[in-house]
Amino acid sequence: MSTNEHDYTVGSGNVFADLGLPQSEELQTKAALAHQIASIARGRHLTQAITAHILGTTQPKVSDLFAGRLNGFSVERLIRFLNALDRDVQIVVSPKPKSHDRATVVVTGKLKALPTRRASVKRSADCDSELMEA
Repeated sequence: MSTNEHDYTVGSGNVFADLGLPQSEELQTKAALAHQIASIARGRHLTQAITAHILGTTQPKVSDLFAGRLNGFSVERLIRFLNALDRDVQIVVSPKPKSHDRATVVVTGKLKALPTRRASVKRSADCDSELMEA
């Protein structure tokens, strides 16, 4: 191998799948949700004890969550934690692109200051298309 060549493998985008772990999609989803929770708590300068109180759990569970030890947490529980932190969680279902071999789950989020007043949401017949564009 010359000095200009690099020995590497391109990842799939899911480190858990790349490691050959079972239920890799669920693991990736849980990790992304836990990252959002930890980022919110850090952004608010919350201690683990205060975070635990807000989430309705114990400080050792929050410690596990922040350390990425997610075996005791379901996706549903992590979503409830986000709701307890005043975050809306939206689930959007869409067709799998033909370019992908398998359907995936993606977690995205924006960390920003909470508004002082909630804006009203306009409901319309084409609400689904508006959600898909957001």
